[in-house]
Amino acid sequence: MEKVIEINHLSKSFGNHEVLKDIDFYVNKGEVISIIGSSGSGKSTLLRCINLLEKPTGGEIIYKGENILDQRHDTRAYRTKLGMVFQQFNLFDNHNVLSNCIVGQVKVLKRSKEEAEKVARKYLRVVGMEQYINAKPKQLSGGQKQRVAIARALSMEPDVMLFDEPTSALDPEMVGEVLKVMKELAETGLTMLIVTHEMGFAKEVSDRIVFMDKGVIAEEGTPEEIFNNPKQERTREFLKRTLEKI
Repeated sequence: MEKVIEINHLSKSFGNHEVLKDIDFYVNKGEVISIIGSSGSGKSTLLRCINLLEKPTGGEIIYKGENILDQRHDTRAYRTKLGMVFQQFNLFDNHNVLSNCIVGQVKVLKRSKEEAEKVARKYLRVVGMEQYINAKPKQLSGGQKQRVAIARALSMEPDVMLFDEPTSALDPEMVGEVLKVMKELAETGLTMLIVTHEMGFAKEVSDRIVFMDKGVIAEEGTPEEIFNNPKQERTREFLKRTLEKI
């Protein structure tokens, strides 16, 4: 299998607080990986280090055979290859839905406005938001905003899609519509890395589950292995606590 991203000995500290400790991790092309764990275990920080929203303190991130933390590497070019979907949508409030999905393509990828619009419409159709192209974000529900945010990230046609707890800011009745879109994307062979607390979803769509605890990867394996037969006591405790709430 082709590795899209490979992480070696990654660490991240904020002052004296070590949030990530010696992380070794990889993402294969076409793989769907869910990262689970308690709040503060380092899940979101790992995602933010992968797309360089946070600068790792140490280690390597290998993309297409090159360490992107090397000073010579063009980090902007690398970041265009990663689509990011945030908890809080991060849409441009003064742009309508279509424009939200066009602006990055034109500015960063240097696509023509016509080409960018064609691509934007394609992905808005994929997430079921094409009929809202003239709406401003404030006119949309949380679930609709998140679907637009997914379309915006897809419009950049990245190698990997990163999702940072994409349903955590949504009302419960809107969670399903976003998970449905993500499940459909997973079925297309898109490479996806998802930080999530939606255990049923993670179990259903993931090729691999990574359990993080206190800044380390405590355990990883197939959904079957992690949910039905976890090796680590920490994993068992976390799943027991989490699944009892459902």
